[in-house]
Amino acid sequence: MIENFPILSLIILLPLAGGIAVGLIQDIHIARRVALAIAGLELIVTLVVVNLFDAANGSSFQLIERHTWIPSLNILFLIGVDGISVLFLPASALLTLVAVIASWKSVQHLTRFHFALLLAMEGGTMGVFVALDMMLFFLFWELILPPIFFLIGLWGAGPDRRGAAMKYMLYMLFSGVPLLFALIMLGVNHAMQTGGNVPLDLSFSFPVLLNTPISEDLQKIIFLLLVTGFAVKAPLVPFHTWLPTTAVEAPSQLTALLVGLKLGAFGMLRFAMPLAPDASAKYAWVLGILGAITFIYAAMIALRQTNLRRVLAYASVSHVGLVIVGVATLNMQGIQGAIFQLLNFTLIASCLILIAGLIQHRLGSTELIHLGGLAKIMPRLTTFFFIFAFASIGVPGTSGFPAELLLILGALNAHPGLGIAALLGAILGAAYMLSFMRRAFLGPVIHAHLSRVMDLRSREFGLLCVPASIVLLFGFFPDLILDVNRVAATSWLNRLTH
Repeated sequence: MIENFPILSLIILLPLAGGIAVGLIQDIHIARRVALAIAGLELIVTLVVVNLFDAANGSSFQLIERHTWIPSLNILFLIGVDGISVLFLPASALLTLVAVIASWKSVQHLTRFHFALLLAMEGGTMGVFVALDMMLFFLFWELILPPIFFLIGLWGAGPDRRGAAMKYMLYMLFSGVPLLFALIMLGVNHAMQTGGNVPLDLSFSFPVLLNTPISEDLQKIIFLLLVTGFAVKAPLVPFHTWLPTTAVEAPSQLTALLVGLKLGAFGMLRFAMPLAPDASAKYAWVLGILGAITFIYAAMIALRQTNLRRVLAYASVSHVGLVIVGVATLNMQGIQGAIFQLLNFTLIASCLILIAGLIQHRLGSTELIHLGGLAKIMPRLTTFFFIFAFASIGVPGTSGFPAELLLILGALNAHPGLGIAALLGAILGAAYMLSFMRRAFLGPVIHAHLSRVMDLRSREFGLLCVPASIVLLFGFFPDLILDVNRVAATSWLNRLTH
């Protein structure tokens, strides 16, 4: 019976309806509890989806729901999951739950609106992961923007939060233009290839478009448009500047969502390359170079930063570059490493940002000059930071190690130069992270007032225990991730290399 239940629709609608309910509840304390309950229930439902998913048939879309939406344009409400997308659902749900808990006491004004926006953002994000109609995907892609704009502008931690919100919005609106043009071209091409008329025979169904022939010249244009749009969201150099600005100005829980949910990289993996397979195979080297430049450039910038949140923002940009390198290798190690690393973002990068937010809440700053000797006064917080930081640089025993190892091996197999660039970036990543950790957490306590700072509370300790345990679990048992996407990754590669 559950297989016929519209569970993917529930995953989208539950947080959206929960956001409306939270906004209407007058009592702030009840609103908080309802938001927490909705986020927790969403995580349970996504785990049910993973349990229903058949990994042995992971290359096919499963749990498909299909309904007519805009019949005059043949736009459908078409959703489903495969081995590439299914694990992003519980990862995103867990991250949202952590963000809700992290906001429990830190948000003191417009509290109900804040939790409503977090839930609305979760619903839109789930839609991005499960949408199989390209116009439906674009709808969810754009619906995420208003909640983020208000979350930055109203609850930002920096003095220029409204400027940061506007900068983010302008960048994202710019990214939507090439995406929309590419989707329209795909729909029109389908009508022309089938001998139909526009708009009666348009199709934006992703499974249908995958089987629609596209000329080589048109593939080049579509590939360029899609890569440009997704590169802004990822972000890749030179479109990356919105993320460091947002990381400093936005509330830590939102920054955690932005660095954890790499929708741009997912879009490149899910849509850009499969929809233009010949162009992707031909110009994968361009994507690899762009990823390598982003990887190394952002790591070198991170080496010069003195603010923890900026360090983590540039680290996030750098790691996205490595993921794009993995996607561009067009081999099994690279693609599985890329998917693994994208899943890691939802735990590792987001929790590092949340810890930085806890430090800022206690000290009023994350500048290095105000830190020093934190390990002596906040040993529990330091322990968690070290776990996630070690995972970020790929230390064995953490989930970052198998992901980074696969990415580097994939790069070496694709081209020695690309592999050397990946190794150099990994070394730089360890350099900036270990250097900042040494100066901020180790050594003597520089400022006397730090001795009065409180370590993690019980709620905060419990909040970080779950993702830390998952990071260690997947570090020792990476096949729990790799087995789910192996079949889908093989099918993805066959489309581009045959």
